[in-house]
Amino acid sequence: MRSADAATLIRTFMVFLVVYMLLLKINPWVTIFVILIMYLLDGFDGYLAIRSASRGAISFSSYLKASLSKNEKEKEKMAHFKHIAKREAKFGPRIDIAGDRVIEYTFWIIFTYLRLIPLFVVFIVIFRHAFVDALMASRGTSSKPRTKFAKIIYSSNIGRGGINVVKFLAFAYLVLVYVSNYPLWIGLVLVAILVIYIVLRGIAEAYDVLA
Repeated sequence: MRSADAATLIRTFMVFLVVYMLLLKINPWVTIFVILIMYLLDGFDGYLAIRSASRGAISFSSYLKASLSKNEKEKEKMAHFKHIAKREAKFGPRIDIAGDRVIEYTFWIIFTYLRLIPLFVVFIVIFRHAFVDALMASRGTSSKPRTKFAKIIYSSNIGRGGINVVKFLAFAYLVLVYVSNYPLWIGLVLVAILVIYIVLRGIAEAYDVLA
């Protein structure tokens, strides 16, 4: 098993630890720290895939530098290794997506079960992911963005990082609501922002496939 796939599986199973800690109302900041590690691993497994494709030639610092760089040569170099990583990984990209979905659905389900968010929110998210993932699968593991909006909202590092930041903030705050009785309305605002972000990314992805 590739190290990138192992990292994906580890962060996926960590969500069940989070649920266990949440239901027992363990110190919320400890639970939030575990959630943070889980989302940081989501970025780290990408580095592990690139490192494998480059045969260890890419360090983590150079990976971060290339990811944030606007230099075209750096971008081309990273794109080359990403292409190799996808070609060599038989299941990697799909396992990564599956891990993302398991984590996200688990959070939506547990917070709905705890009556912190309305049920219709879960239906929106499931509908969006089910149909857009099916469309994306018809194009393979990924599709190149056709518009600037699509590139920013889901393909860029800002877009991919941004959605994880919003997820972390929303889910972490709901932990504080349940365990420490923080005001629920702030959590609902964060959930609304997250759902809008998810829907916008879905529209951008669907447009790239159907255009």
